[in-house]
Amino acid sequence: MQDDLFGDPPPPPAPPAPSPAPAARKSLARVNPAPPDPVLQALAAALPARVRLGSSSWTYPGWADLVWDTEYPDTLLSKEGLRAYGQHPLMRSVSVDRSFYRPLTQDQYARYAAQVPDDFRFVVKAPSHVTDALVRGEDGRGVQPNPAFLDPALATQDFVAPALAGLGHKVGALVFQLSPLPRHLLHNLPLVLQRLRKLLLAQPPLAPTAPDGVLAVEVRDPQWLDEPFVHELAAVLREAGATWCLCLHAKMPRLRDQLPLLRALWPGPMVCRWNLNPLHGAYGYEDAQREYSPYDRIHDVDQDTRELLVRTMAGIAGAGQNVFVTISNKAEGCAPLSVRALAEGLAGGPHPK
Repeated sequence: MQDDLFGDPPPPPAPPAPSPAPAARKSLARVNPAPPDPVLQALAAALPARVRLGSSSWTYPGWADLVWDTEYPDTLLSKEGLRAYGQHPLMRSVSVDRSFYRPLTQDQYARYAAQVPDDFRFVVKAPSHVTDALVRGEDGRGVQPNPAFLDPALATQDFVAPALAGLGHKVGALVFQLSPLPRHLLHNLPLVLQRLRKLLLAQPPLAPTAPDGVLAVEVRDPQWLDEPFVHELAAVLREAGATWCLCLHAKMPRLRDQLPLLRALWPGPMVCRWNLNPLHGAYGYEDAQREYSPYDRIHDVDQDTRELLVRTMAGIAGAGQNVFVTISNKAEGCAPLSVRALAEGLAGGPHPK
């Protein structure tokens, strides 16, 4: 009984699990694309060669089984996801938005370019210290006028020159997105337009390095499209060889109301950034982020925008002009699925699964 009561000495603890082999540890630092999908490959082959669709950034774990083979942390996707993104049959462009918050160097752009196929094209946003009339605090509120607003030399130094040197022929559109203007400048748009004109005309030509490249202007104030000022805007863009970036955002008029400006610039390319579903209103970015995360499915189909985008893209590409359309997850809930919907529209309808 004594033996039964106290038992034998406890067995020795189990040896610790062996450490992962070096090869296994290495695999954790890679992002693999989703397995090849013959349906997507056939759909991509049916698209006009001049149409390049993509998303805003590539850092979303929720795209597992859509773009990635499994779920990866966003920190890893930020560093290693672009190569896998570029292997998706329909993703032939991407909007680089991080450059808006801090200028990127030539080497950073070159690392991006090295990770994507030869026919991939980048849409890149200019730094906000060039395109925002205000210096903003951490809460986003303007605290003082920005003395570097629309500075031509700074735009070249911190944006156009390094983007061209690093991305080379993979430059698609270099976008000057002007942040919402303070009231005193909204009441003096002709002055702002003349400063914008000087900036655009001062930039080095893109064509020798990037034959598909174009400078584009995007705004967040609908007053830019008011009559008769919109004709002055069109004249400046034509003079500079630049184009209008269609901004599909609840702060701006709907797509059909922006197309007349694009027609005034014809013939020329189409640059479009589909940013936010109008259901959320002009200040609904955070609402869309909260409702749509983790961005793994479509939540709110914007059928009118889809159909008009498809007709516009088909007409412009059919006339031999480039088309760059990048889509945010906040447009419908899942950018890769929105891209697929547009591709299906261009190819004549959904492909069988």
